[in-house]
Amino acid sequence: MDDDIGLRHLKVLSLLLEVGSLTQAADILGVSQSSVSKMLARLRSHFGDPLLVRVGLAMHPTPKATALVEPLRALLAASEALRAGTHAFVPDTSTREFRVLVTDVGMIQLVPGLVRRLQKEGPSLRLRALPLDSRAFETRLEGGEADVVLGAFPGAAGSLRRQHLYNDGYLSVVRKDHPRLDQMRTPEGFWAERHVAVASSNTGHAAHQRLERLISARLDADHIQMSVPSFVAAAFVASRADAIATLPGKLAEILAEDLKLAAFAPPIETPPIEIDQLWHERVDQDAGHRWFRSLIFDEFGRVS
Repeated sequence: MDDDIGLRHLKVLSLLLEVGSLTQAADILGVSQSSVSKMLARLRSHFGDPLLVRVGLAMHPTPKATALVEPLRALLAASEALRAGTHAFVPDTSTREFRVLVTDVGMIQLVPGLVRRLQKEGPSLRLRALPLDSRAFETRLEGGEADVVLGAFPGAAGSLRRQHLYNDGYLSVVRKDHPRLDQMRTPEGFWAERHVAVASSNTGHAAHQRLERLISARLDADHIQMSVPSFVAAAFVASRADAIATLPGKLAEILAEDLKLAAFAPPIETPPIEIDQLWHERVDQDAGHRWFRSLIFDEFGRVS
C-alpha cells in the first residue's frame, strides 16, 4: 500500500465521487485528464481498492468508496476550518481569553487600558493578567501559559519576538505637604532626605535594578526609611511618611492624585525605561495573537 498521499489527493477523490467523471473533474480543477488519472491511481494504491469503476460512460463508486464519502467530507470541512482559523480572527464573536505577564507596575498602568479595549472590541473577549514570579517568563511564554509579557527586558531569550511600545522615565514623589518639598528638588536636598528603597528582583525590569544600585550607592543606612518589594508599596509609604519614593514616571502620575503626592523630576540622572511586548516565536503567525499584539500596540505604542 502506498501511503504517500496528501490533502490534495483527498480533494480530488471527493470531487471524483461527486461528479463521476475524470474529464469533468479535470475541467473543474483546470488540469489535464492524465494528471487526475495519476492521482486516482495513487489513491487506489493507498486504499487497496478501485474506488471508481467504469460502467458505460460513467464511473461509479465501489462500496469502499461509498463508505468514504462522509468521513472524507468531514475531514475536508475540518481542514477548511483550520485553514480559515489561521487567516481570520473575528473579535466581536470570539470568546478567546488573552493572557499577559506583567509587573505590579503593569497591573496598574497597562491592564485597565487593555480591559477597556477588549470590552470595546468584543463583548466576550477576556483578559487574564498574570504576575511575574520566580519562573523564567521565557519558559512561561514557550509553554503557552501566557500570550505576551509587557515590560523592560533587554536580555530576553532569542526565541522571543519583540515590539517596542514606549519609553518612560522616573519621577520622585513625596506627600504634598512635605515641609522640604522645594529643597529636595536640588541634588543636595534630594540626597539629604530619607528614601523608600524598592528592592529589585530578577522578575522586575532591568532599569529598576540599575536605579536601585544607583540610589543604594549614594545613601547610607540612616537615609533609607525602609525597603519594600514594589513601587506601588513605596508610593503608599511616601504618602504617609517624610520620605522620597522614586517611581516609573507614568505610574507616579497615576498614583499622585489618589495618594495626595507631589511628583517632581529627581535631580539625578536616571536610566531610561524601554517598555516592549514580547512573545514566543511559535505563536507569531496565529491570527488571534497577531490581532491582540496589534491592539496592544495601538493602545500603548508611541514615541515618547
